Amino acid sequence: MNVPLDEGYFVKLKLDVVFKRVFGEQKNLALTKALISDLLEIPRDEIQSVEILNVEIAPEYWRQKFSRLDLRLKVDDRIVNVEMQVRGEKSFRERSLFYWSKLFTQDMKEGEKYKKLKPTICVNILDFNLFDDEDYHTPVYVTYGKRRRIFSKKFAIHVFELKKLGRFPKNLPMEEWLRLINVESKEELMTIINNTTVPEVRDAGLILLDFQADARMREEAWYREKQMHDEASELEDAKEEGIEIGIGIGEARGEARGEARGEARGLKKGEFRAFAGLVDDGIISIEQAAKRAGVSVVEFEEWMKANAGHKDAPDGARP
Repeated sequence: MNVPLDEGYFVKLKLDVVFKRVFGEQKNLALTKALISDLLEIPRDEIQSVEILNVEIAPEYWRQKFSRLDLRLKVDDRIVNVEMQVRGEKSFRERSLFYWSKLFTQDMKEGEKYKKLKPTICVNILDFNLFDDEDYHTPVYVTYGKRRRIFSKKFAIHVFELKKLGRFPKNLPMEEWLRLINVESKEELMTIINNTTVPEVRDAGLILLDFQADARMREEAWYREKQMHDEASELEDAKEEGIEIGIGIGEARGEARGEARGEARGLKKGEFRAFAGLVDDGIISIEQAAKRAGVSVVEFEEWMKANAGHKDAPDGARP
């Protein structure tokens, strides 16, 4: 597959495969350190070391259906996982908790003390809105009591919602990183490169600019974006097909119920005629006839009034 360079396709940093090409490379470790420092608001000089735990991106992996590419880091004594997510999921919160728990316990060896578990932080950068509030950054902690004290400093999830950028600017370095991640055109990219106050944002922007002329990177990004679009379309088609099947089943059940009710109504008409004759002949009372027909006295009386003089006529001959 070849993606022509003159088609105007823009390689987006928010694509997980591109994000990892920038921040998951050992040669760009200074950029990765700066990104984590600014997103988590940890002073640069307090981060002694950053180690990328999942460096390689095997081609067969990113071509797999519904695969996700994350960036796992060891930042001093912390485990930090960064994940881009461009498509919303109803169960995203539960999935995020599940993934955090897996990271938290993955290095725990049998017999080890719990205090050896490392602080684990998940950074979720989302291209959709997850929370109702207007802030683009939502830190999630476990707290207890009325004073909302932190239960454990070893748990944290930081959610960054790209679509909320600009609503309430704070003029923080994290905003410059998020604007770079959110960029979707060369013009926007050049504006960020020329105006950012964070040197590492400019350097990361220049790498992204080089990707625009890199045929292999363009192909990889184009394929990944197409793959994600196709997966979303398949899910939507499956949803619509399920709705259509549900409607068909509902209609079939409705018709069956209608036929059953029609048969019941037909049976009652015959009973009404028979019981009405018995009432007219004085053999049984109207109360007894209504009871045998399975209706109220009022219903039976209304039927007799509507069909007066026609108790013996066939269904099709009565008005």
